Amino acid sequence: MSSTYKYRAFISYSHKDEKWASWLHKALETFKIPKYLVGRTTPMGIVPDRMGKVFRDREELASSHSLGAELTQALEDSACQIVICSRNAANSHWTNEEILTYKRLGRENRIFCLIVDGEPGTDQECFPPAVRFQMGADGVLSDKPAEPIAADGRPHGDGKQNAKLKLISGMLGVGFDSLKRREHLRRQRRMAIITAAAVVGMVITTGLATMAVVARNEADVQRRQAEIEAETARQTTDFLVGLFAVSDPNEALGNSITAREIMDKGAARIETELAAQPEIQATLMETMGTVYRSLALYPSAASLLQSALSKRRELYGNEHLEVARIAHELGSVLKLTAEYEAAEEIYREAFVLRQQLLGTEHVDVASTAFELADLLGRMGDYESAEPLFRRALSTQRNLVGDESVEVAKSLEGLALNLYDQGDYDNSLALMRDAVMLQRKLHDTPHTDLAEALNNLGFLLGEVGEYQESEVLFREALDMNRFLLGDTHTEIAIGLNNVAFALYDQGKFSEAENLYREAIAVQKELLGDDHPEIAAAMNNLAFILYDQREFEVARTMMQESVAMYRRTVGDEHPDVARGMTNVAMWMIEAGDYGSAEPLIRDSVDLRRKLLGNEHTDVASSLTVLATLLIDTGRFEEARIAATEAKTICLQALTENHWRSAGATAAEGAALAGLKRIDEAEALLLNSFEVLGADSGALSFFTNNTARWLVNLYESQGDTVKATHFRTLLAM
Repeated sequence: MSSTYKYRAFISYSHKDEKWASWLHKALETFKIPKYLVGRTTPMGIVPDRMGKVFRDREELASSHSLGAELTQALEDSACQIVICSRNAANSHWTNEEILTYKRLGRENRIFCLIVDGEPGTDQECFPPAVRFQMGADGVLSDKPAEPIAADGRPHGDGKQNAKLKLISGMLGVGFDSLKRREHLRRQRRMAIITAAAVVGMVITTGLATMAVVARNEADVQRRQAEIEAETARQTTDFLVGLFAVSDPNEALGNSITAREIMDKGAARIETELAAQPEIQATLMETMGTVYRSLALYPSAASLLQSALSKRRELYGNEHLEVARIAHELGSVLKLTAEYEAAEEIYREAFVLRQQLLGTEHVDVASTAFELADLLGRMGDYESAEPLFRRALSTQRNLVGDESVEVAKSLEGLALNLYDQGDYDNSLALMRDAVMLQRKLHDTPHTDLAEALNNLGFLLGEVGEYQESEVLFREALDMNRFLLGDTHTEIAIGLNNVAFALYDQGKFSEAENLYREAIAVQKELLGDDHPEIAAAMNNLAFILYDQREFEVARTMMQESVAMYRRTVGDEHPDVARGMTNVAMWMIEAGDYGSAEPLIRDSVDLRRKLLGNEHTDVASSLTVLATLLIDTGRFEEARIAATEAKTICLQALTENHWRSAGATAAEGAALAGLKRIDEAEALLLNSFEVLGADSGALSFFTNNTARWLVNLYESQGDTVKATHFRTLLAM
């Protein structure tokens, strides 16, 4: 070891992997370097006669809790860095920071990895981000994949002994075979000593004979296992080679062979060509299903994952972690295709199974709890979803720390859940925390950061911060275009989001174009019937209505409600929302007879699904109050409007357009009851708030102006009546 280094290696690890770190620390410091290697010059320097000291932060700095000056100095003083790679490490902020710090020293080629858990490149990722990607010249992690040097310490990998030798050979810059030969000679010498001692007595000889038989049997088992693994590798290689072998260019659907064609060809071959190898068959089905999902080809993904799940059940039975894992993956795809009941069933199976096999405090259990909560939220069962979000968040904080990807995602999920239940203040605060954490975790564009930006933008739009909302939506959309291309469901969602922010600012033409683009992308990827398409149609209908295309807008809104009913069922918050919108426009058209049963059903459904103190309930009550005012039922209208205003003031502020809309309805009801002074004050204040907020629905603004005209006409004040009639006509 060069005199400039105090330590031969610095071990970076999650403290949940303490046992592995302790074993490795001792194994390295007690390793005796073969004499025939000592003094040899290698790319790592001159081979010493002993490994020397190894730094392990818990051993050296028991009181250190952050990457401060002492740890940084220890990294600088270390000739190499060894990263113990696991799912824990992949989510450890401090492990990642240690790797980044070491790479910034210009020693990227001196980092060695020991895999102890998880699988690289899967949802069980074991490599921290700083291992997976190369360091740029500016000292910032790039998006260029790295090729980490890794040993696998698990029994089905290299095993502890060979993994240790691989790490040492890398740190010394000598061939693995050189150290392996030393170990082989050491074992031979040990056997020679045993053999010489065997002549001492027949008992010992018999014992050694037994040992020899056991050793031979063990060798036979290992040989057979090696043969099986070799055959598995050969068949997998043959399959992959064949996957890309298209002998006839006419087989391609276009001028070039697309990734989709290759995937479809491979999926068709898995069922027939690998029937005799169910383990390989199931693995490839799962892998290709995951690829289909990443390409937003959800039906194909669901089909392959369902087949992989069936194969795993045949191989392992129903109570096995592999079954739980693939069930979790299948649930995620079914959720994306809006097959909510099937998704809930498969998620609950995975959730129960993982708890049985892993215990309640495990990251995988928390992951399934989160996904199940997200699904329940999409189904409108917000109350059941909240405790699952909180459970996932608590478990993840305990197991992987506060600054982790899992915690950031759970903060987002809980924030949206609280919004869905009408708790805007806590929702917005949690979402800002989530975005701050995502920015800290991701120095470069990342889909998780983009999703967090979208979510925060949505919440800001709901509380009237439209410009900040638009900025966040556009940042997220640009990020996703960079990462995913132009044809992806996330791009469609991003287009919807930007359009929503533009609509709230009165930029109707630009918003309409973006909504239509989003719908085209969604139909290409999701088919003609999907909740996301229904949502975009709902939003586009408002644009058309505000541009005075009333019949087209009403028809589109009705089609949106029908699509929601087909895809999520009759009892869903989005169905109730659409019913309110249709009723609202029927009232504007004077069709009170059709509107009344619809708006009353909407109020009842929203109360049932959301409780009595949700702002969506208030919105439906305000629309109902409007109908009652227009049909002369003023006391009933006052009761409905007052309840709506009370709900809004609890959740929002008096300067929010929803609050103003309810207050205006209360004022109009009071005017009908001849309480003129109270009515005028409420209507004027409401009109001022509604006029100042470009995100306010024209339904509420126009009604308020109309009610003011009626009030002043009833008082004979033609000047004021004319003023508001003019505003109403604009």
